[in-house]
Amino acid sequence: MKRILLVAVVIYLLGYLALRLLNAEVWETDGNTYVIFPREPIALYYIYRPMTYLDAALTGMRFHIGPHQ
Repeated sequence: MKRILLVAVVIYLLGYLALRLLNAEVWETDGNTYVIFPREPIALYYIYRPMTYLDAALTGMRFHIGPHQ
């Protein structure tokens, strides 16, 4: 049971890291880097929302759903 939990946590963290690395972009308006969550499936945003709070507190990263206007 502990191994299954450990594997699940590792998959969650690696999934978040991949999403963060592949979807980070600098917004020209303010010069800050944002992780852009896709509008569909919106579930990705809610699944990784707890990690965004931690990431923002530790690194100052910002987050946005869908492209900036």
